[in-house]
Amino acid sequence: MSSVTARLRCLALFCGLLLPLAASGAGFPELEKMTERGFRISAEARLLGDGGRSGEALGAIEPELQLSPASVSKAYLAAAALDRWGPQHRFTTKLVSAAELDGNGVLRGDLILDGGGDPALASEDLWRLAQRLHQAGVREIEGRLVVSQWRFGPVECITTDRCEAQSRTANSYSALLSSAGVNHGNWCVNVAPGAAIGEPARITSCDSQSLILGIDNQVETRAAGSGTEFSAERVTREEGDVMLLRGHIARDAAPRDVYRASGDPARQTARTLLAMLEQAGIAVGQGYATSIEAPPASARNLAQVEGKPLQELLLQVMNYSNNFMADVLALNLVDTPRASLLQAGEAIQDYVAGLPDHGPVVMLSGSGLTTENRTSARGANVLLESMFHRSSLFPSFVASFQSPSNGVARFIRRGSPLFQDHIMLKTGTLNQPYAVRAVSGYFRTRSGRWGVFTVLVNGTASTPWLNWAQVLDPLAQDLERMIEAH
Repeated sequence: MSSVTARLRCLALFCGLLLPLAASGAGFPELEKMTERGFRISAEARLLGDGGRSGEALGAIEPELQLSPASVSKAYLAAAALDRWGPQHRFTTKLVSAAELDGNGVLRGDLILDGGGDPALASEDLWRLAQRLHQAGVREIEGRLVVSQWRFGPVECITTDRCEAQSRTANSYSALLSSAGVNHGNWCVNVAPGAAIGEPARITSCDSQSLILGIDNQVETRAAGSGTEFSAERVTREEGDVMLLRGHIARDAAPRDVYRASGDPARQTARTLLAMLEQAGIAVGQGYATSIEAPPASARNLAQVEGKPLQELLLQVMNYSNNFMADVLALNLVDTPRASLLQAGEAIQDYVAGLPDHGPVVMLSGSGLTTENRTSARGANVLLESMFHRSSLFPSFVASFQSPSNGVARFIRRGSPLFQDHIMLKTGTLNQPYAVRAVSGYFRTRSGRWGVFTVLVNGTASTPWLNWAQVLDPLAQDLERMIEAH
């Protein structure tokens, strides 16, 4: 056989090996079956190369098809945030004032909380602020407590749940946004049995000794062993937020914390801090107010708290898919005051524009709550690969992804131990106006090589209901083969 003939045969064999990858569903035979039921899929898995070179493609289904990534959008946010600030960045919340503090500890004017955009600001932080203000010698505020959300807030809503939450809500995930929000924009009350059968349940605040929002309590205490069932809805009335509680609680039931999104997160912060100042022995003469104006340039710093490092915030944003934290973090990416969610999305898009070969992307929010967000499996993998090659950022980035075998989300614990122990992933879920199940992350092969994978599954008006088992089970089988083969 001539050398020319041999080379032609080798070329034919090589081309034959490439043909299956070029075909629809190559490398994803189980996942591809979903396309036969009308679902739109963009999927790609590839090994990572060395020195910035792209590695071997292991499978693809329309990898450049633009689909909704749902909460996989948060991986883009995490990368943009780490690129902007680095893993150790902390957001600072301050108490400031331009007023004079006299020798008796009286502040002769307003005390201003300067909301620093901390996505994880909590009651404990407000308590530390109150304590530090007391340590600074303040015993009385002659003016008002003013909560300033000049960086952003109130933020215009662009999703149905958040728009409805301005007046009422029966959930915690639709929290409104502010640079001065506390406790993820949620009120918390504790519901416990009353002192005797037939009496109302005992309702207390989770965050202060006194109730700091209105309560309409119609939860009845019933006999031990009779079961517990009650509903909770936050409504906004003329006097402010009110928690409506309806149902019954057994006399032997354990107390339960109930979380509902507030109607005004800056006002919630003001009421919570006001209660803590009073508990710390600091009287406030003229109540509270909220503002969108920055504190005056002459204001002095009286107390401050620093939030958790960014790498810890990302664990909560990614592991728990916290939408409030994600969108607050994204709003911080905007350099000008009065930021909107659309500007936050543009800041993420600007970051993606610097990733070679990513392709188109649309980000209208950092949380992924908007179905209009768009990317492709190939684009998402370019993002993952770019972070893999950034040695100073990659440990914090990959740590925010979940391992199925020990992640906080139980629904991802599917497939064999090989699958569960060899991948790290971020999931995304939407059910309206159509179903979305998205998953993206890293895998390690048997030989220890790194790879990236992204699968975006979008339903249509004509496709059946979609659950995670329908996506994760076939994906696990397909990825197991890739992991085993390499």
